[in-house]
Amino acid sequence: MKLLVINGPNLNMLGIREPDIYGKNTLADLYELIEEYCKGRGIEPEFFQSNHEGDIVDRIQQAYGKSDALVINPAAYTHTSVAIPDAIKAVGIPAVEVHLSDINAREAYRRLSYTSEACIATIAGKHFQGYMEAIDLLIGHLKG
Repeated sequence: MKLLVINGPNLNMLGIREPDIYGKNTLADLYELIEEYCKGRGIEPEFFQSNHEGDIVDRIQQAYGKSDALVINPAAYTHTSVAIPDAIKAVGIPAVEVHLSDINAREAYRRLSYTSEACIATIAGKHFQGYMEAIDLLIGHLKG
């Protein structure tokens, strides 16, 4: 299985950005954890992070016919982008939306997710573990 993991704006600042909310681990730490988790499961992860909405849309489109599944943390674009969920729907790749923090327990504007409608599930508030849960959901979904 080929898995694309996309992280949106400011996630490149993990470990520095609001560690009381997002923790002290870095994006590199997350990627290492995902690689280790995928290793024994026959999954080839590929990672992409961008602070630019159009780059994220382009990367989703490039995954068409190449990736079997998608884990996406659209970060702030969760609440503002229609283009990202449209891209997910366009390529038809099963996706799980992940958030490090519990977006439903934060500011009111963070409770609206445009991306969730294009995904088979949303996992929020489980920090890095949410990515592993997303991978497991996708494995189960693909096995049908």
